[in-house]
Amino acid sequence: MADDQGITPHVPQSIIEVTAFMPEARRDPHPALQALRESCPVMRDEMAKTWFLTRYGDVRETVNDRNFVRHPLNSEEGSISRQLIEDGENPRRTSILFLDEPDHSRVRPPLAKAFYTRINKMKAEIEAIVDDTINAAPTSGVFDLMAEIAVPIPVLVIARILGVDEHRLPEFRQWSEDVILSLNPVRTPEETARMESGGIALDTYFRELMEARRAIPGDDLISDMVQLQASGDAPLTDDEIMINLGALLVGGNLTTTDLIGNGVWLFLTHADQLAALKAEPSLASQAVEEVLRYEAPVSATSRILEKDRPVAGCPMKEHQVVFCSLASANRDADIFEAAGEFDITKKRASHIAFGGGPHICIGAPLARMEARRVYQKLFERYPNLTLPEQDIPWRALPFFRGIERLDVAV
Repeated sequence: MADDQGITPHVPQSIIEVTAFMPEARRDPHPALQALRESCPVMRDEMAKTWFLTRYGDVRETVNDRNFVRHPLNSEEGSISRQLIEDGENPRRTSILFLDEPDHSRVRPPLAKAFYTRINKMKAEIEAIVDDTINAAPTSGVFDLMAEIAVPIPVLVIARILGVDEHRLPEFRQWSEDVILSLNPVRTPEETARMESGGIALDTYFRELMEARRAIPGDDLISDMVQLQASGDAPLTDDEIMINLGALLVGGNLTTTDLIGNGVWLFLTHADQLAALKAEPSLASQAVEEVLRYEAPVSATSRILEKDRPVAGCPMKEHQVVFCSLASANRDADIFEAAGEFDITKKRASHIAFGGGPHICIGAPLARMEARRVYQKLFERYPNLTLPEQDIPWRALPFFRGIERLDVAV
């Protein structure tokens, strides 16, 4: 395989080479992922003790397969997944992200039903939060779109959905930023301390809110969950409710921030696509799907083998970890026409940016709603928004893809 200049790209030998740990992959992981997809679509990395899949068909089949398990304790010793176990005292204490059966089927359905009902009920309110945040951004000069718009919107939205008290919002935002550090397996000791203290504070606050809502119900998700619990329709403990509310916060904030930021960056670097969106604002929904395909916030997800069996045509062993590159699968030229082009006007095959199967992203509908409104409203308020000359700082967080700072000019 050679590129347009006849140069054969380096084929990565390790999963680390295609993560944000590496400066080149942080800037643009796609050439290395393409090299793997075309030369070594099923790679074994002995150092990280994981398999790595890059073809759309293999990835889609794997994430949809209900016979895999998720909890890191099921993975082989020394695997990269083992680093995700945070609670040394009670390592089985986890959210639906890593729950296996039978607990996953007990915990997720009532949570998902309540969450989706709440989102649909609050659609106008969610859109108003987006509009208000954009309207409060600077009216002239240069400003950081991430700090002014992309970061605050998801936090404000999830705070309103949960029922966070207005006067506690500053603290809630800080706790949110602290607990998101849990996504980084190579935290500094200082970051780990921040993560732990933020997690304790958040747990304490959620417990207080649950007790308050039992006494006086509000119009929010926490009220919904404690009422479902009391009626027996949600057979969850207080601890399980609290853990999963925290997971909604961690899983939804950073990734929605990145969906907003990545999308705005793509539009401001693809003038023809921005012109198409402005000419036909109804393309916003399709635009969200194309941003998710082309530059998804989550670049990989994992599964763990429950027994020896072949996966993607290769024999694999019980407890081995299989990482699936969502970023690579979504640019597979065998599935997507002109896969390397960002084009919101094309009707494309379904991307797998949200994973699949029983662990498909629970926050997908909310992320879509927020991003769609931002794309519509931002360029309506700022019709002449441009991207000044700058080096885009991509976040050094493995298996995620997002911009730390994005200066825009009004």
